[in-house]
Amino acid sequence: MESPHKPKPLSTNLFFLFLLLSTNLLTLFISTTFYSSCSLNFAPPAATATTATVNPVVTNSAPGEVIVSDEYRASSELPPEFVVFTSPQQLPFGVNSNFDSDKLIPPVGRPCTLFRDELRRYMSYKVNGSCPDDELLAQKLLLKGCEPLPRRRCRPAAPLAYAEPYPIPVSFWSTPSDSSVVWTAYTCKNYECLINRKRNQKGFDDCKDCFDLQGVEKTRWATSHAGDGLDFSIDEVLAVKKPGTIRIGLDIGGGVATFAVRMRDRNITIITTSMNLNGPFNSFIAARGVLPLYISISQRLPFFDNTLDIVHSMHVLSNWIPTTLLHFLFFDIYRVLRPGGLFWLDHFFCVGDQFKDVYEPLINSIGFERVKWVAGRKLDRGEELREIYLSALLEKPLKNSW
Repeated sequence: MESPHKPKPLSTNLFFLFLLLSTNLLTLFISTTFYSSCSLNFAPPAATATTATVNPVVTNSAPGEVIVSDEYRASSELPPEFVVFTSPQQLPFGVNSNFDSDKLIPPVGRPCTLFRDELRRYMSYKVNGSCPDDELLAQKLLLKGCEPLPRRRCRPAAPLAYAEPYPIPVSFWSTPSDSSVVWTAYTCKNYECLINRKRNQKGFDDCKDCFDLQGVEKTRWATSHAGDGLDFSIDEVLAVKKPGTIRIGLDIGGGVATFAVRMRDRNITIITTSMNLNGPFNSFIAARGVLPLYISISQRLPFFDNTLDIVHSMHVLSNWIPTTLLHFLFFDIYRVLRPGGLFWLDHFFCVGDQFKDVYEPLINSIGFERVKWVAGRKLDRGEELREIYLSALLEKPLKNSW
């Protein structure tokens, strides 16, 4: 009887060996050329990690390939993580009609590349590790126009013994725990120092008395003040519209968000923009139970056209902003307000003839209708300086401006 384990002819074994090698080689080719977009440890090809440049020209490429744009090709100084983030990324399912492309290009401020020393420090970190403790560096890049900042693949520092916030409504008028903040970026290392810095600290700091919730903040916008008429109250402003029609809005440069807290008492949701200028403003705002937005006055407002009921700003929008930039900003406020929405320009500051010669014509050119308009002398530093405040309540017309 013939054995079932009789050896097969040599030609058959060679055929199967050839077939096995062929399939392995094919698998290797596919895996290296068409890699999965779900890879967590992707790094760009070595040749492209340090080369790249302006107005990128994207050519056809294999699916999943990261194309380094011409924006960076002229320089080897840009950090590899910045190049990886800003290079076009192949969409895993090909052309997407929303993007009208088969690639996605993450947004980042082009001025980032103008400050390469700061950018290199900001984008140097261990992927999947801890971020550097570099809040001051990040804010410096933002204020220089590197906005939006590139995303990073690292975890930021958190307080060593984080304390949860007080519950609403107690949080609205309570000083948060010192353990809710990473203090390394600030001169003060606790809230008691911030509360007392108007009395104890020499030199200028943004909103020096803001953190004292039992001081000036306790009465701000609560009532109208007799005298020059520059201080409008919130209820006075809301009274110009039908009850309930002011529901959502924005406060630009809103300090510690007392305006947002008062509006929340009236069932109105306000987002407050603030930078952390030598104080943890964004952490403080969040601890109070209202929404902070960490952007500078240079950035386009991240809201769609004709959506907000009210935009407010006190002191921030003034003559320290370049006139052309201010013109763009006012038009951006007009853009995001719905027809009939209100722009409350609160204590706009200028000097002497600037008001009549520059700022009144500039504001008039935007297209708002005046509801309230009060200009008065700012006398706290002396009459001889000829300083002027303007408080205005402006309405976006209901009719299309086209």
